[in-house]
Amino acid sequence: MKIDKIFINKNVQSCKETEILISKIKIDPEIVPDFREVIDYVNLSKDPVLKGKKTLYITYNQGALIKECPGTSYYTCCDYIILYQASFCPMDCSYCILQAYFHPPVLQYFVEQEKSLLGQKTISKQLNNIFKQNKIYRIGTGEFTDSLIWEKLNNKPFFSVKNIVKKFAKQNNSILELKTKTVNIESLENIDHNNKTIISWSLNTQKIIKSEERFTASLIQRLKAAQKCESWGYKLGFHFDPVVIYENSEKEYKKVIKLIFKYVKKENIVWISIGSFRFMPDLKSIIKERFPQSKIIYGEFIKGLDNKMRYFKPLRIALYKEIVLCIKKYAPNIMIYFCMEDQEVWEKSLGFFPSKKGELGVMLDNSAVKHCGLFRQAQ
Repeated sequence: MKIDKIFINKNVQSCKETEILISKIKIDPEIVPDFREVIDYVNLSKDPVLKGKKTLYITYNQGALIKECPGTSYYTCCDYIILYQASFCPMDCSYCILQAYFHPPVLQYFVEQEKSLLGQKTISKQLNNIFKQNKIYRIGTGEFTDSLIWEKLNNKPFFSVKNIVKKFAKQNNSILELKTKTVNIESLENIDHNNKTIISWSLNTQKIIKSEERFTASLIQRLKAAQKCESWGYKLGFHFDPVVIYENSEKEYKKVIKLIFKYVKKENIVWISIGSFRFMPDLKSIIKERFPQSKIIYGEFIKGLDNKMRYFKPLRIALYKEIVLCIKKYAPNIMIYFCMEDQEVWEKSLGFFPSKKGELGVMLDNSAVKHCGLFRQAQ
């Protein structure tokens, strides 16, 4: 992180977590009554998105601490649960939906989540209630931010990776998934994780990483980090999202798949997800302005049922089929699933469709049970 400016909500300026964060960055903060001054500061910049990546707002979460993934009813959803610790990201991927999702996008870190704010139960109490349920839960912190980018800053608050991994290690019906494009894995070593945490990497071809994923780890760096986490006993996940269609992309994705199984063992991979590049129409102008050299928005796109622009379906299916066949060549029984795709894509690419409501979630739950030793609580 390269923070140039820190704002602190006046309601959390004296809390211990805030002091820890400020001590790490060593920039004199500005105390503000609410988010409006932060918005004004960022929006005055020629590039508000880039400004937001260098501006940290320390505040409390005014929304839900734990929420369902904001999928869409038009495409098959996996019933993921989000643990909301922070928002936005200092890495700079051209395709990142957060550039258009937040208004404006600003690095926000939520403190005081172990206190009851706005009538909510603390994060610990909410998790404890989940851990008592007769149900399997898949919970992640990487939906609105990268799960490991905050590790240099928050080694003591509740949401440090070490603390949250230890908490999940003490229960048996939920897994924690940490998704990242970084190699910030140092704090994961020497933790008794009890096999209840999956470390996952978003992967792409090195061509796309180099051209579209600024300030992220290289493909080989990510796979070496995965290899190291595997040596520490962690199970792994990989996410090909977004898959980008370009000349020779099929061959390039196959090279990535070959490398995965060169670095890690197939039996330690819990799942691999696949999703093609898709974007809200508003994101196109942002990409054109911020990434003038990028070509990813000039493919063959049509508007999907969710009003996002998607590759023409036959193009998606053709590439998906090749990716799936290549994965199954190395790991015939591995759990592969699509992120936000419809019945036709599933059937033509994977040969089946989880048609019943919640069926995909159950499939992923079963893979977590198999690899991580989860079980439902007795009632």
